[in-house]
Amino acid sequence: MPVYEVDGKKPKIHDTVYISDGGTVIGAVTLAEEVTVWTGAVIRADNDTIEVQGQTNIQEGAVLHADPGFPLKVGANVTVGHQAMLHGCTIEDGALIGIQAVVLNGAVIGKNSLVGAGALVTEGKIFPENSLIIGSPAKVARQLTEDQIRLMHIDTADYVARGRRYRETLKKIK
Repeated sequence: MPVYEVDGKKPKIHDTVYISDGGTVIGAVTLAEEVTVWTGAVIRADNDTIEVQGQTNIQEGAVLHADPGFPLKVGANVTVGHQAMLHGCTIEDGALIGIQAVVLNGAVIGKNSLVGAGALVTEGKIFPENSLIIGSPAKVARQLTEDQIRLMHIDTADYVARGRRYRETLKKIK
């Protein structure tokens, strides 16, 4: 699990975090309880801070970065999908960022919202809670139903359980 200090900035990682051997964490990053960082994910805070709240999962190949003046804040119980890119934005609690979605500086994704696969959220865009956000440039397609939000949270909880299992049972054999 590569974890690096840069320019005197050290990551703060809760004891219950799971970081795969192929995940990388650099600089002024804070990872709260039961965050999972999967293979190929890179979280690099060399320009500004990155905070990831509890029980959030950063899936394979995702990139999290911040520009000067644009810290990255990811709430609790968030899913950041495979190869998604978060850059200097705010993702509120319970949101799901789809596969290969991009969220740029200053954008805000509201609580319990879903950013669809491949969406491009441009700089400074602010989306309300419970939104289905799709397209390039991204727009609100509609509000999510309570059932859809519940299903998103089940998937996120599955990653928390998987992280616990990996922390306890994963063993390198070669």
